[in-house]
Amino acid sequence: MSRIQTVRKSGPAIERRSIDFVPHRERHGKPFGQFTLWFGANMQITAIVTGALAVIFGAPAFWGIVGLFIGNLLGGAVMALHAAQGPKLGMPQMISSRAQFGVFGAVIPLILVIVMYLGFAATGAVLAGQAVDEILPTDSPVIGVLIFGALTVLVATLGYKYIHMLGRISTIVGIIGFTYLAIQLFLKHDVGSVMGVGGFAIPTFLLAISLSAGWQLTYGPYVADYSRYLPANTHATKTFFACMSGSVLGAQWSMTLGALFAAIAMPAGKGFIDNQVSFVGDLAGGGVIAVLMYMVIVVGKLTVNTLNAYGGYMTILTSVSAFTRQLRFAPWVRFAYVIGFIGVSVIIALVASEDFVSNFKNFVLLLLMVFIPWSSINLVDFYFSSKEKVDIPALYDPKGRYGGWNVPALLTYLLGVVVQIPFLAQHMYTGPITPLLGGADISWIVGLLVTAAVYYPVAKRFNHPPAEMVYPADDQVSADPATAATAPVA
Repeated sequence: MSRIQTVRKSGPAIERRSIDFVPHRERHGKPFGQFTLWFGANMQITAIVTGALAVIFGAPAFWGIVGLFIGNLLGGAVMALHAAQGPKLGMPQMISSRAQFGVFGAVIPLILVIVMYLGFAATGAVLAGQAVDEILPTDSPVIGVLIFGALTVLVATLGYKYIHMLGRISTIVGIIGFTYLAIQLFLKHDVGSVMGVGGFAIPTFLLAISLSAGWQLTYGPYVADYSRYLPANTHATKTFFACMSGSVLGAQWSMTLGALFAAIAMPAGKGFIDNQVSFVGDLAGGGVIAVLMYMVIVVGKLTVNTLNAYGGYMTILTSVSAFTRQLRFAPWVRFAYVIGFIGVSVIIALVASEDFVSNFKNFVLLLLMVFIPWSSINLVDFYFSSKEKVDIPALYDPKGRYGGWNVPALLTYLLGVVVQIPFLAQHMYTGPITPLLGGADISWIVGLLVTAAVYYPVAKRFNHPPAEMVYPADDQVSADPATAATAPVA
């Protein structure tokens, strides 16, 4: 048996890698594992709520579902382009963004990423806590939220292997549970009648696209965290389509259910929005079947909340390591960071649950504004400027190739955020151009295109990528992707 086989089979139960580079000898897995992880992560109650928002805020069911599908495709493609970087780089997504912003400069978008993780973890805990409370009736959603938080800490602390295992479980459970819900929906309600209500309107159609595109794009800052263990010779196209198809199919399935739930619960989707979890249990038929559906909700939310907690931990360490230069952290450090992160998210969940739907809609659209420029810069640099060649050791050295601060990239990022403001259509602010477009929010399209157009010449002028991939000197396996995954360790 070769050394690489020994490493793979006898590895520790708890993941020992954190933000450091994953050596080629430790790479393993197949692209299909990305499909099950992202499919399972999207078969969950918050995705259902996102689909419902498209109808609640004015889109007819049919055009809302079409808009959600277009948004999932567009956002899913961008998200999967980030995922395809993982096997090549072998490191967390936000560490790789130091190639664009500098070792210290990358901390600025990192802070916003941490806020994003906390927001999604908190909103997820609200719904999962309700489901736990239905399974174990305690008459206190607080207890349900705390139990769910403890489960999240457990899986996130165990790490990469167990997160993927949970994704496979969630895929199977989600398919069974959501198929049953769809059957019950068509048996108990005249779905055809609500699909024909309302006509096409550009503002609400674009809102539906923005909701689902924002949903997908917010995975971008951590999607490569879960593909970085794949062998370096994994074809980028396979990784791309595995992630994209899993995320798009899972999200669209959930969001379609949500749009239909809101449509049959009209006016204003009140029957669904008043208590989303109980609505699902009642639709399932009550009794034991309802309890099983609550368990499906918990499993789905546990999968994605674990991604948020794990990603939050990795992002915090990335920020800290920029100044401490520390690359490796003991498992107890992960536990401490994860329990602190989940503790904060639980507090937010308990405070913010009163106006959940409105806050969540504004939260998703705000994130879209913040992460479109980051995503555009990262992808343009990796695929067009650097041409998939990165100096990995320099990503950990503020005196190296990428320096501490990449001011031109940071200014471009700021421009990408600011340029969206006139086109915003949010609860707290409406841009001056938005009324001229009938209230349609196209800020994310403007941010994506303007940032890419400005950054490409900036990168060509100021960035100096290596001629070839540069791997760490202590990586004992050939850096050639054609042999890296199979070559034995000396």
